Amino acid sequence: MAKPARALARALEPVVGQVYFAPECHDAYEALGFHGSPGTRNGVANPDGPAYFVSRGSILGQVPGEVIAATFAVFNPQVVVPAVAHGWSLTDAATIGRARTEGAIAHLVRVLGERPERLDEARPLLERAVEPLRPEGKPLFAGLRSLGLPGDPVGDVWRLGDMLREYRGDAHIAAWTAAGFDATEIGLLTELHWGLPMRTYIRSRAWTDDQLDAAEERLVARGLVADGALTDRGRAKREAVEAATDRQCRPIVEALGDDLQTLVDIARPWGQAICDAGGYPAAGPMTTSRG
Repeated sequence: MAKPARALARALEPVVGQVYFAPECHDAYEALGFHGSPGTRNGVANPDGPAYFVSRGSILGQVPGEVIAATFAVFNPQVVVPAVAHGWSLTDAATIGRARTEGAIAHLVRVLGERPERLDEARPLLERAVEPLRPEGKPLFAGLRSLGLPGDPVGDVWRLGDMLREYRGDAHIAAWTAAGFDATEIGLLTELHWGLPMRTYIRSRAWTDDQLDAAEERLVARGLVADGALTDRGRAKREAVEAATDRQCRPIVEALGDDLQTLVDIARPWGQAICDAGGYPAAGPMTTSRG
C-alpha cells in the first residue's frame, strides 16, 4: 500500500499545494488587507502567515484560531490564534475562500494553460479516488467536500486533488497522535525522516527554541533520537506513522487500481511545469521524501 499511496501524494503535491505559493493568491489576499508575500525563497513566493491560516482554514467556516490550530495540528497555537483573529478582522471565510479558489485556478491556467494535457483523463480518475472516502476524523477533507466543485475544468481537478491531499493530511495527524507524539516531536522526527537536519523545516511552524529543546529531550529519553539523528528505533517508529497513514489511504489506492499509475503519470509533468515556473518549491520534501 505504501508505494502507490505515497507516489500519488508526491505527484499531486505541487499541482495542489501551489495554492500556498501562487502570486495570484497572494495578490488577492493583499487586496483584502493582508500583507502580500513576505519574500521569495529560491524563486518561490512565500505565503503571508495570517492569510495562509484563514484562507486554508476557510474551508472549515468562520472558526476561531483554536480550531484552526487544532485542525492543522503542526503549528504553534500561540502564533496561530492571534494570526487568525487578525485575519478574521480583515475578511470572512466565504470571501477569502473565493479568493483562494480563484487564485489557485488562475495560477494553474497561467502555467499549464486552460486545457492542460490529459485534463479530461485526470478528472474521472480523481473523482473515482475521492468517491469512497469517508469523513470521520477528516475535518479538512470534509470541509473541502462540503464546498462542492468550482465548476471550472481546471478548478474541478484542483479541488478534487486538494481533497486527496487533505484526506492524507488528516490521516497523518490521526496516525501520529495515535502513536503518542505531539506536534513538536513529530516535526523533529519528520525532518530526520526526510533526510533534513533537525530544526530546519520545523522553523516554519513557529515553535520556540525552548519548545524544540524540550521536544528533542523527550525524543532522546525515549531512545528515538541520538546525536541529532534517528536511532534504529526512531526510524522504525516514524516509518510506522507513515505506514499507518498509507493504510488509511487504502480506499484511494483500491478505487484507482491499475489506473493509479496513469494518474501519477498525468500529474507529474504538471507538477514539474509548476515547479519550473516558480509556483512550488522544486525538490521540496513533500515531493521527494523517501519512503
